[in-house]
Amino acid sequence: MKKGEISEGVIEKIDFPNKGILYTPQGEKVTIKNTVPGQNVRFLLQKKRKGKYEGRLLEVLEKSPLELDTAPCIHFGSCGGCAYQNLRYEEQLRLKEQQVMELLSPVIKVPASEWFAGVRPAPQQFAYRNKMEFSFGDEYKDGPLALGMHKRGSFYDLVTVDQCRIVDADYNRILRATLDYFTEKKTGYLKKNSHEGYLRHLLVRKAAKTGEILIDLITTTQPCNAFSEETLLAGFRDMLLGLPLSGRIVGILHTRNDSLADVIKDEGTDILFGQDYFYEELSGLTFKISPFSFFQTNSSGAELLYATARELIGSFGKSGSVVYDLYSGTGTIAQMLAPAAGKVIGVEIIEEAVAAARENAERNGLTNCTFLAGDVLTVLDTVKEKPDFIVLDPPREGVHPKALRKIINYGVERMVYISCKPTSLARDLEVLLGCGYRVERCCCIDQFPGTVHVETVCLMSKVKEK
Repeated sequence: MKKGEISEGVIEKIDFPNKGILYTPQGEKVTIKNTVPGQNVRFLLQKKRKGKYEGRLLEVLEKSPLELDTAPCIHFGSCGGCAYQNLRYEEQLRLKEQQVMELLSPVIKVPASEWFAGVRPAPQQFAYRNKMEFSFGDEYKDGPLALGMHKRGSFYDLVTVDQCRIVDADYNRILRATLDYFTEKKTGYLKKNSHEGYLRHLLVRKAAKTGEILIDLITTTQPCNAFSEETLLAGFRDMLLGLPLSGRIVGILHTRNDSLADVIKDEGTDILFGQDYFYEELSGLTFKISPFSFFQTNSSGAELLYATARELIGSFGKSGSVVYDLYSGTGTIAQMLAPAAGKVIGVEIIEEAVAAARENAERNGLTNCTFLAGDVLTVLDTVKEKPDFIVLDPPREGVHPKALRKIINYGVERMVYISCKPTSLARDLEVLLGCGYRVERCCCIDQFPGTVHVETVCLMSKVKEK
């Protein structure tokens, strides 16, 4: 095939995270995103390099037998947030199981039946997220103001997702009311090319158990419009407080962010109403969560995830064990393990998350938890107590190679690795297994139905020398 050529074919399989694979009559392997097995598709060949071919989906000529007649969400297909909502749920689970096994089996090199425990389904398939980051922009060039998610395959265009199915109705009401308010006030958004404009993001967090809602409007420090900023934000606050919601707003914030990167960054936050935190409950424990601290985005799924990890861990082997919880966030795992350990030491790079973890431990009556702020790579050098057991729950990119070497050098008998990206897990497992560990058990938790993402919990043990 030549670059720019249009062709057709049937998707044979999906590689993680969302790469449909088809083969041309000449045997050329083509990768096409946003497809599912069994679809007959029309595509444009975009890239051809060193025997690798990448196509862009133009049209689904014939649906897959695995597909639903209609996706549950009206935004599916245009919104870039979900990729599998057009599949029956059991097919979503089967795809994720297959992808994880294909990534990990070549590394572990023993039959999957000896270590893989499959995928556990999410407690709820819809309205499961407790956090959403919406962007301001337009749905097309110079179009009206939009607020939502990026369009599939687009860096600029947005979809106003006011009927999203992976959040509850409060999120959709807040999004729609916010969009209507700033549209009426003729407030402009930050344009990526000129770097001019005011509105950037809307962050909404809602606790599944307590129903508490925290809302944060992220803007630049540029002039907002004909109104004074104080008047504009006061009206925004009052509008939100008047909404009919099933949950309860406990805080409305305004965060300033003038960075060039298209990410939410805190360069100063003011409280417009209430407080800058909310409370959530997991497995009988209470957690204080600030707007930017890490907390699992699926509360009921997190309970299943941590219960699975606890099940795989079993006991720590001896009384008074020292447990390291590395990349500990707001200390959820540490506090769930604390009753069975002598001491738990959590390490987290985000200082406000560490402060929240300390408060959470005190609130939950746990006196054997210590939380340290800093990069795992450097903080480990300052800790005197050596671990008997290690729990790793790193960000999507996995563990820094130098930090992983330090972790391995402790020589603990067992450790648990919790991963939100199986490709990073596969890379780190290769190092761990090469340094004398073996995989005892591995289980996936579907925390993100409708999407390509899956959590994986892996229990490893040190191979005893003969």
